[in-house]
Amino acid sequence: MIAKPRMRFLASTFAPLLASVVPAPAFAAADPALKQEVLAGVEAQRKQIQVMVDEIFSFGEPGFQETKTSNYLISILEKNGFKIERGIAGVPTAFTASWGNGGPKIALGSDIDGLVGVSQVPGVADVKALTEGGSGHGEGHNSGMPLMVAAAIAAKQVMTKHGIQGRLMLWPGVAEELLATKAYYVRAGVFKDVDASIFAHVNTGFGTGWGDLGLTGMISVEYSFKGKTAHSAAMPWEGRSALDGVELMDVMWNFRREHLPLAQRSHNVITNGGGQPNVVPDKASSWYYFRQKDFASLRDLYQTGNTVADAAALATGTTVTRKVLGFAAPNYGNKPLAEALYANIEAVGVPQWTPADQAFAKAVQTRNHLKVEPLPDKVAPLSTPELRGDASFGGSDDIGDVMWTVPTVTIGYPANIPNVIFHHSTAAMAMATPIAHKGTLAGAKAVAMTILDIATTPQLVTDAKAWFRDVQQKEQTYDPLIAPTDMPAIDRNERTMEQIRPAMAKQYYQPDKYDTYLQQLGVDYEASGRETSGAGS
Repeated sequence: MIAKPRMRFLASTFAPLLASVVPAPAFAAADPALKQEVLAGVEAQRKQIQVMVDEIFSFGEPGFQETKTSNYLISILEKNGFKIERGIAGVPTAFTASWGNGGPKIALGSDIDGLVGVSQVPGVADVKALTEGGSGHGEGHNSGMPLMVAAAIAAKQVMTKHGIQGRLMLWPGVAEELLATKAYYVRAGVFKDVDASIFAHVNTGFGTGWGDLGLTGMISVEYSFKGKTAHSAAMPWEGRSALDGVELMDVMWNFRREHLPLAQRSHNVITNGGGQPNVVPDKASSWYYFRQKDFASLRDLYQTGNTVADAAALATGTTVTRKVLGFAAPNYGNKPLAEALYANIEAVGVPQWTPADQAFAKAVQTRNHLKVEPLPDKVAPLSTPELRGDASFGGSDDIGDVMWTVPTVTIGYPANIPNVIFHHSTAAMAMATPIAHKGTLAGAKAVAMTILDIATTPQLVTDAKAWFRDVQQKEQTYDPLIAPTDMPAIDRNERTMEQIRPAMAKQYYQPDKYDTYLQQLGVDYEASGRETSGAGS
């Protein structure tokens, strides 16, 4: 997820995992006995979930460089009878893992990429790099695919045993932090025959929602200016500075920003500012994110950016080209699927946190000057348009492209600490600890039960498709801003990883030697919390 304050789900009191206590949902759910079996199937993978979460955390690979992570997940899925298709949509680290024949096709996805410069030792409440200059999981993308893998394996076992028809397709979100692939997945037809889609994203609470989720659509575009070199002191008049074009665009955009709708968000970084001061730069570039709440407004904002770039080039005697690096549609959750998923979230309930879990969460908060709030003790209410009001969360997530293609719902599962700063070391501190392991396990149980609901309840699929067609698409229709000539920016982070991977590899988790990654690192989890357990807010 990119630069977005993720919707915080309030968390829930632990509820027994007996189907008999589940409030009767509005739809005909799967047989309670089947749900008990699938819960047991997920619970049997408790150790494997911990290993998957820890191992992917240790890889810490950023967008488009998730080679170890992708191969690791593929190896597990192949061993469990899933058919793999690699390199989907022209993305080397992307894949689909499919199983089943007949019945509804259910897509199960989550992101796998980390963030450059956010390396962090887990289980430690102070900012401390695991690898200096390395990348890491400063949001928690190391946990989502382990959740989906565990849920799919358990559901497959039950479906096979009882002859339940259905098709499962797992897929990873590559380079989500760059918002750089899911629109291309859609364009390549990855979801063309999917009946229902469940997506998982790490959270600090346990819940789901439907309708406009308050996340903006976004286009990522790099503007490259071309000028003419010259000696900056002796003959500057002979030069045409590409950097002048970049800087003037920035100034012009900031003046124009005052006269743009309040809903927009836009920001940039200079990716190439020239070589050395005494040479007029003939090449320079700037990378922009433009965000808006709906497709039409986003298209207008993007065109405004293009106009400003052209004006900057004209004023500086340079030329400018642009390259789309990514796109994300606004997020919109499916109501029937959200209601089905929420019933299962309530049945599972939040994890049973230990005093050590709560103490560590408080230590992270107090040491990093964050608001002190305990790990959740109850499930969040179902997030609805009425509950959210006009709330806008500013950021973006390219699961929106899937949401406007097939009926889709997102589960937020409680694997991180309340009030941590995402895209920051604080959001990595818990992501290879019992907090992440327990939250991921809980999410896997809710997803596994929902898979059975979809597979055994034709009316749920019918209702989800009808709501997608008759309600969601009456508000907007999918309008991606990627052109047929735009391609995934698979070279991003390549040079960075060539430099830092050798050092990062020394820290990879060795589950054959150590029970947990914390043990391998020599981290005393309980002591980390005790050191500040008495501190106040």
